[in-house]
Amino acid sequence: MLVSTFIGLMTPLNITLMVVGVIVGILFGAIPGLSSTMAIALFLPVTFAIDVTSAFALLIALYIGGVSGGLISAILINIPGSAMSIATTYDGSPMAVKGQAHRALGIGIVFSTLGTIVSLIVLIAAAPPLSKLTIKMSSYDFFALTLLSLTLISGVSGKNMLLGLLSGFMGLAIAMVGIAPIDGTPRFTFGEVQLLNGFSLLPAVIGLFAVTEIMKAVSNADKKADVKTKTEKVRGFGFSIREFFGQAKNFVISSVIGIVIGFLPGMGGSLANQVAYAAVQKNSKYPEKFGTGIMDGIVASETSNNASIGGAMIPLLTLGIPGDGPTAMLLGAFMIHGIVPGPLLFKTSAPLVNTIFVALIICTIIMFFIEYFGLRLFVKALNVPKGILLPIILVLCIVGSYANNNNMFDVWTLLIFGVFGFLLFKIGIPRAPLVLGFVLGPSVETNLRRAVQHSRGSIMPFLTRPLCVTLLSLCLLIIVFAFVSQIRAGRAEKRAAAAAGE
Repeated sequence: MLVSTFIGLMTPLNITLMVVGVIVGILFGAIPGLSSTMAIALFLPVTFAIDVTSAFALLIALYIGGVSGGLISAILINIPGSAMSIATTYDGSPMAVKGQAHRALGIGIVFSTLGTIVSLIVLIAAAPPLSKLTIKMSSYDFFALTLLSLTLISGVSGKNMLLGLLSGFMGLAIAMVGIAPIDGTPRFTFGEVQLLNGFSLLPAVIGLFAVTEIMKAVSNADKKADVKTKTEKVRGFGFSIREFFGQAKNFVISSVIGIVIGFLPGMGGSLANQVAYAAVQKNSKYPEKFGTGIMDGIVASETSNNASIGGAMIPLLTLGIPGDGPTAMLLGAFMIHGIVPGPLLFKTSAPLVNTIFVALIICTIIMFFIEYFGLRLFVKALNVPKGILLPIILVLCIVGSYANNNNMFDVWTLLIFGVFGFLLFKIGIPRAPLVLGFVLGPSVETNLRRAVQHSRGSIMPFLTRPLCVTLLSLCLLIIVFAFVSQIRAGRAEKRAAAAAGE
């Protein structure tokens, strides 16, 4: 059936739509402030005029291109195109500064493609059983899972865990601004109507990274001249077969995290890339090298955020529940064409399901070749004078933030978080834990309040449900291990300093 669907999908119109969709998606993913969600939303009206097969071919292409495109700006200018590529900046940008932009982009392209393919295999083979597992998870289990993700703040805190925890708690505090979940009580709004919905993730994250980076560049303008960045001349994707197979463990860990977080409703690639990066760093033999420009960090981020694509499609197709922003837009596309996604979709609309599966595979291949042949063109962006590049980026960030909700308040959010991020940089407080806390905060609080409300204030269900107990035990082990490692590292530094003094 998949083969016959593939043959039916390979018409000139569908191929053109998929190629154009991937290119537009990459552009939306690479431009700070725009996203795959916005690309799908803008092209939804176009699908009225075409048949359902061509419509979903176009929308899937936008989704695939948009998720992967974020790595381009994350690596080249240290500004994530979307929240799904935040962790890519941690090692991608340092590699570009070292003159290894081609290598960094090559790593990102290859592993984003492989992450997508693995998740699609899981989607095609295991969608029904995975969706059944999600149904069985209660609010207690969801709370324990999100709390486990939150403990990974210790992995992205850098050398000073206290500053990292402070940053993470600031992220949680910011996430609490607005109407409280469950009971709908306004919090920390100070009478401002615009704050009732809280701070939007997209302008806040773009402000923390894009505007902060622009301010850093401006503050250093008088210290160093605007010179062209030298790039190493490399062949292919810039890494060897040995290096490729050396990332097998990191690839597996990141793929699993991306798929699992993807099919948990309400999460997605914006969380997956952060959690995978922290998890890979925890399991690394050289965690101190992360953030300095190593292959492992890019592999973790780009594998996981693209693996979340297949994961997010599972609840959409089997339950009718979107796993993230782009799949929420795809849910709208189903409704526009009079199709109800859910358990009966595989029986009532089997040809459409096969079309979506095949379109995902074809668009992934198209994305791979477009990004590969565009490698040298992407690298040339490094040689654009900062005086020209930075104002353009700032304008695009402002336009993208406004277009997020057609709200001027999001523009002010962008600028406020940009200044805030610059102050954090000056003080030495890491921004990654803040983003992790901000992204996870609503999920942790919502599931905790649901669980406590369901148990009528009792904590016993947290201690009696097997999955919840297992996840909470892992949380405790991670916290203890992190503090022990921090203490040992501090003692080792003192011994080294004492030996150097002697």
